[in-house]
Amino acid sequence: MKVLVVNAGSSSLKYQLFDTAKNEVLAKGICERIGTDGKIDHKCFDGRRWTKEIDMPNHSVATKIVVDTLTGKDYGCISSMDEIEAVGHRIVHGGPFFFESCLLTPEVLDKLERCRDLAPLHTGAHLMGIKGCTAVMPNVPQVLVFDTAFHQTMPAKACTYPLPFEICEKYHIRRYGFHGTSHKFVSREMIKLLGKPAEETKIVTCHIGNGASMAAVKGGKVIDTTMGFTPLDGVEMGTRCGSIDPAIVTFIMKKEGYTPDEMDNFMNKKCGFLGVSGVSSDSRDIEQGIKEGNDRCDLAANILAYQVKKNIGAYAAAMNGLDAVVFTAGMGENNPELRQRVCEDMEFYGIEIDNEINAKTLRQSDIVKLSTENSKVAVYVIPTNEEYMIASDTEEIVAKMK
Repeated sequence: MKVLVVNAGSSSLKYQLFDTAKNEVLAKGICERIGTDGKIDHKCFDGRRWTKEIDMPNHSVATKIVVDTLTGKDYGCISSMDEIEAVGHRIVHGGPFFFESCLLTPEVLDKLERCRDLAPLHTGAHLMGIKGCTAVMPNVPQVLVFDTAFHQTMPAKACTYPLPFEICEKYHIRRYGFHGTSHKFVSREMIKLLGKPAEETKIVTCHIGNGASMAAVKGGKVIDTTMGFTPLDGVEMGTRCGSIDPAIVTFIMKKEGYTPDEMDNFMNKKCGFLGVSGVSSDSRDIEQGIKEGNDRCDLAANILAYQVKKNIGAYAAAMNGLDAVVFTAGMGENNPELRQRVCEDMEFYGIEIDNEINAKTLRQSDIVKLSTENSKVAVYVIPTNEEYMIASDTEEIVAKMK
């Protein structure tokens, strides 16, 4: 089955065209600056690449440009739009309505509209992407795959906040968790590598990118995760503060005169690596700053490493054991300094990594074992593949319709 995977942002549209029968990516790319001047960067599996500035007033036009590119003579990989059998959409927040991937229907669209308050930065963009695809491909089945779905197995004690119960029910306040498709993919790959029944496994997955979250996966199911009601919770991120004393929020609002929206923007866009270092939200810039003797860059990097280390210990306690730790996503896969900082001084947990292997430049597709033979806990880098998981779920749901 040929599945078009779409990840829509407010002014962008990332896409990949999968051939699930061959487990191949036929093409991928991104439309940027939608609503302003517009630009597409398109890559084919055979190495052809096409970049062009082109007017994209909305997501419908961007989708039409993507389809025209995929079917075009010069940079296409399919003969016609009819070859696209399904579209899978990445959706960040399923709220209290969606606990698994589902086929798009008018009722589903209505419920997704009701998730706007829970993820205002993401849900509106997803809706534009969905409407853009349905306008261009009205007869192609559309499937929604939710970042929050994999975390729905958390027990009440892990996902319930100690607030008045009536308030939580009224406003659907709970720990939802995010990056679910990534945690699902890498934990499944790790289970295969452990070579024992899934129900016996205890794994901590570390999705560390500009946005970062960790999950405790026991028996193949999530029992806890660092992100909470929103993707702002958890460990330090590129521009997000992660978990802080909630009283800090009202304290800063009073001192700086911030409105709720201004405070939300402050915590999401001006904190984390950027706020602590004063240099950048990019870990590559942080590591360069450390080499140049910048103490604030060093502090920013060590805050994150300490928080990841601390959560590994907490999750090992919650699962009553630990078989493996998995690093994935941008920093998890490409920042050896972070991995070394996290794993050093973890002998109590039986964690020992080979620093020479860890320091090597890893190819993007490589699964690499970092732990030594003496390590009681397996430590791996497993490149995430969220798009594959979306394509897989989409194929499974659409196949049932036939």
